Amino acid sequence: MDLRILEHRVRVLSIARGGLWLYMHPLLKMLLLPQRSRCKFFSLTETPEDYTVILDEEGFKELPPSEFLQVVDSTWLVLNVLSNGSSSANIQPIGVTKIAKSVIAPLAEHNVSVLMLSTYQTDFILVREKDLPVVIHTLEGEFDIYKEVNGEPVPANCDEASNGFLKPKQAVNATVHPVQSPQNRFCILSVAPDSLPAIATILIDVLFYSHSSQSECSRGCAAWSGKESRLLRCPSLGRCQPAVSHLKIFHFSPRFPSDLLLTSSSGELWRMVRIGGQPLGFDECGIVAQIAEPLADADISAYYISTFNFDHALVPEEGIDHVTEVLQKRQESQR
Repeated sequence: MDLRILEHRVRVLSIARGGLWLYMHPLLKMLLLPQRSRCKFFSLTETPEDYTVILDEEGFKELPPSEFLQVVDSTWLVLNVLSNGSSSANIQPIGVTKIAKSVIAPLAEHNVSVLMLSTYQTDFILVREKDLPVVIHTLEGEFDIYKEVNGEPVPANCDEASNGFLKPKQAVNATVHPVQSPQNRFCILSVAPDSLPAIATILIDVLFYSHSSQSECSRGCAAWSGKESRLLRCPSLGRCQPAVSHLKIFHFSPRFPSDLLLTSSSGELWRMVRIGGQPLGFDECGIVAQIAEPLADADISAYYISTFNFDHALVPEEGIDHVTEVLQKRQESQR
């Protein structure tokens, strides 16, 4: 398989809920009117705490600074795993569990912190730009690694990039974070950009105005303890040009017109696993691996969304009990 280092240099930021009004116009322009924005990589995820935005530097320049905006200091690079060199726009998602042992686990062992964004068509791995030499040296034995230059793949020069530098492997296991399972179900949908005008009003309402259940969400969800968990709103959508031309929507809403949407399978519903009892930060390694590895061992598919404070995995609803059992065993084995 190929590992592609995309041209996008992205920033990760949080917008406080109370300050969303200040950013609605630029965010909507990036989402609904990409031809009027210089932003080519864009992801927006709502959580009970805030809005997480991941976007390239051109898009970042379009956002006004304010007290409501928190920005991670580091610049991140976007990696994409391709099967047999196929374009990510033409293949089914490999899935975080499918790359757990070949990408996620090796990077965690070499102290490389990663963020994950799953879309309808592919999965993106975000690494700090300063960690790229370690990433290349860690993964070059498993993948043919290319770097995009003006849209074309060029073989990455591993020796020149690293100068022989490698971080040491972890001496201790990463912290095992608690996980939560909200009750609500999610659809994983995709819509072509030319269909956006038909659902623009629905998207705006879902992301910016539908907060009727927010008071319930903000009180949190029960951890794996047999207790009944609450509902959790967590719609997420985004786009990447030119590799991925479709939006992803992680949300359950009958208001979306079915004739404009693509779904992974007819009627398939997903449940969420939320990782972290307290904000996770960006320096710890192995958070994605904590979920991806045991699910991969159990052959359970999963989509994954990293946000500013917490991580989220979506797993098939029919297998949620098995997921609960797998992750409980993982936690108990690390105590």
